[in-house]
Amino acid sequence: MLITFKTKVAADITMFGHVAEELLKLMGQSGVVPGALLGADIAPALERLKQAIAVVGAKASGNPPSAAPEEDAEHAPPPVNLRQRAYPLIGLLEAAAKAQADVTWAPTKDPLL
Repeated sequence: MLITFKTKVAADITMFGHVAEELLKLMGQSGVVPGALLGADIAPALERLKQAIAVVGAKASGNPPSAAPEEDAEHAPPPVNLRQRAYPLIGLLEAAAKAQADVTWAPTKDPLL
């Protein structure tokens, strides 16, 4: 499942569901999708997320297993850590906090339907 974060003052951010839920929990949210944050509640949630990322940010997050177990380690893609995955969401939250704009998140609709 993909989850899309939206606000009126920044571009939409789409990420894998398990990563989005983990980041929502780090923000102090329940991780329930769909959901929303009012403009006044974004700054504290953003601060919690930044503090949590400072602690657990280097942890690898949501990397798919290698397609071939015998693949050389030098050819394997580098792991993507939680700090890297949170970066676009932090930018969206900073823009929303500055403008006091609400943020919503929901499952991404299938573009082929």
